[in-house]
Amino acid sequence: MKNDLLQIHFVAYLLVSLLTFCSIASAQTEKRKLTFGDEFNDAKDSPIDDNKWTAEIGGKGWGNQELQYYTNSTENAFHDGKGSLVIKVLEKDLPEDVFKCWYGKCKYTSARLITKGKFDQKYGRFEARIKIPRGQGMWSAFWMLGNDIDKVGWSKCGEIDILENIGREPKTIHGTIHGPGYEGAKGIGTAYKLADNSVFADNFHVYAVEWEKDKIEWFVDGKLYQTLTNKNLPKGKKWVYDHPFFLLLNLAIGGNWGGVPDKTTIFPEVMLIDYVRVYGEK
Repeated sequence: MKNDLLQIHFVAYLLVSLLTFCSIASAQTEKRKLTFGDEFNDAKDSPIDDNKWTAEIGGKGWGNQELQYYTNSTENAFHDGKGSLVIKVLEKDLPEDVFKCWYGKCKYTSARLITKGKFDQKYGRFEARIKIPRGQGMWSAFWMLGNDIDKVGWSKCGEIDILENIGREPKTIHGTIHGPGYEGAKGIGTAYKLADNSVFADNFHVYAVEWEKDKIEWFVDGKLYQTLTNKNLPKGKKWVYDHPFFLLLNLAIGGNWGGVPDKTTIFPEVMLIDYVRVYGEK
C-alpha cells in the first residue's frame, strides 16, 4: 500500500511538472510567429532536409583541435522514425586518403548541420528540444553565428551558444556569447545546473534564447537562467548582435575544451533532436 501511494505521488509530481513546463512554454511563444521549424518527423534512416540544413564536411579541427571528421552521410545524421533527428558519432578505422584530419588518420566521424544560406534571422526566440549524449570527449552544441562571417570573419560576426555541454560535466550546460575581444576562453556566459542536480543526458530538455535589440536571455525548460547586455562586455568591446544569425547543430569529439575520449567513453554515442523552432519578435 505504501509503495502504491509513493508511485501515485511520483506520477502526480511528473504531471504537475509537465503541465507547469507546458504553461511556461506556451506563455513564451504565444505572441510570436513561427519563422522556421523542423519537427524531424521523416521516415526512419532518411537524411536531413536539405532545404533547411547543410551538412558541413571535413576534419580540419574546426578552430578547436577537434578530433572528428564531419560527414554528410546518413551514418552520422538521420531521422530515427520516431520524431527525432539523430546525430551519431562513430569510432571508425577510416582510410586516410579519403578522411584526412589535422592530426593524421581520422578516428571518428560525426555531423555538423547549419542553416547558413537557407535560414537566418535577427532577434526572436530560438529553441530546440534535445537529449544530449554522455561520455568523456563528447561536446554537444546548439548555437548561432552571424551571417556575415564570410565577410568579417569570426569573431567579428558574433556567436551565440544556446547550449554547450562537455561530457566530463554531465550535470552542467553552458550559455555563452563570443565577439571581438571576448572570444574563445574569454567568452561571456554562465553555467547552469538543473534544480535537482540531475544529469542532462538522462532526458530531453528545451534549450532556448530570446534575443532582442539590446539583450539576450537563456532558458532551460522555460526557466530563465542568464541575461546579457552590452553592459556585460569588457570596456571598449563591441556588441555585435545586431544582424541576422544562422543556426548550427553539432556533436564534436575532443577539442581544447571537450578533452579526448578515454577508456570510459562508449561508442557509438548519439545526440537526439526532437525539434528546432524559431519565432519572430513579440
